[in-house]
Amino acid sequence: MNLPHAQKVEFYEKGYVHIPGAVPAVMVDAAVKAINHSFGNGIDPARMINFQARSFCPELRQAPEITDLYNRTPVKALAESMIGAGKVNPVTAGQIAVRFPLLDDPPPALRPHLDGRYSPDNGVPQGDLLSFTLLVGIALSEVTTDYAGNLVAWPGTHRLFEQYFRENGTDFMKRGDADEMPPVEMPQPQMMTARPGDAFFVHYQVAHTAAPNVSPHPRYAIYFRLSHVDHKTQLFETLTDIWLEWEGMREIAAQRRVPERAS
Repeated sequence: MNLPHAQKVEFYEKGYVHIPGAVPAVMVDAAVKAINHSFGNGIDPARMINFQARSFCPELRQAPEITDLYNRTPVKALAESMIGAGKVNPVTAGQIAVRFPLLDDPPPALRPHLDGRYSPDNGVPQGDLLSFTLLVGIALSEVTTDYAGNLVAWPGTHRLFEQYFRENGTDFMKRGDADEMPPVEMPQPQMMTARPGDAFFVHYQVAHTAAPNVSPHPRYAIYFRLSHVDHKTQLFETLTDIWLEWEGMREIAAQRRVPERAS
């Protein structure tokens, strides 16, 4: 199963794409049931910061109710159609991402980040970079309005940051805090709506965040971080060549870059 050409072009331009109905409802329900059962046993308030930065329900991260959302649905084949068949490391765990309602009015400001960089609560050692190739999000609840815990992306930042790293080197990614962004002019962020079972593919190098949730309902999602089989040996090269690990995107990238060079 291949991601359609038009969606690959959208991914090239924006750095992300929305795939409606990628996961069957019965599998969404199984995942939500497992999460709610875990919550029914209580959530330790002292660990909330770590849960938000890493994952809720850590005992479920490798459970089939979670990992099957990628491994036993069309999502896996669609991802491999972009990165390459057999070129993705096995997915053995997911991040259980929940955003509970806030009482803030107005909502807090959006704070973009790039994954895999140090912050005090996310477990990444200071000075290290734990990057990957593709972020896959699976919506487990409806998100129909802005500021409802939406996945937020800054379109085209993968290409803006690629140019910045080519001109300035990649040391920035090992310095500072995860919320610090390369000094480029950022586009307007886009908040995405979703229905349960929708999937989102987001290039690693796209600035993104979760919107504050001021809706009445918790927002449930699962995130998988996919890595090309060669990623550990070329993680800094991928910052300056954003299609290095994307066998299924290279032809489109070559076609789209021709007018850029001519200009």
